[in-house]
Amino acid sequence: MTEQKIQEKRIGELEAKGYFVIKLTLTNKNGIPDLLAIPPGSDVLFSEIKKPDGKLSRLQEFRLKQLNDHGCKTEVYRG
Repeated sequence: MTEQKIQEKRIGELEAKGYFVIKLTLTNKNGIPDLLAIPPGSDVLFSEIKKPDGKLSRLQEFRLKQLNDHGCKTEVYRG
């Protein structure tokens, strides 16, 4: 079984248990694990950074709503 297949299996297992799973592909920290699994009701903050006049894309709006619905804190930070 390839690493990708193992990862897909784990994502499915975690999501079946109610986790919100994010595959991290590029971060500002080396060595970060492949997946971020957030249980319902956790106190995680996701911050979307925009210029003062910047607009959210539909996908960004959807993701922020999805995260809020999952019990995570979100913000749009405009400095």
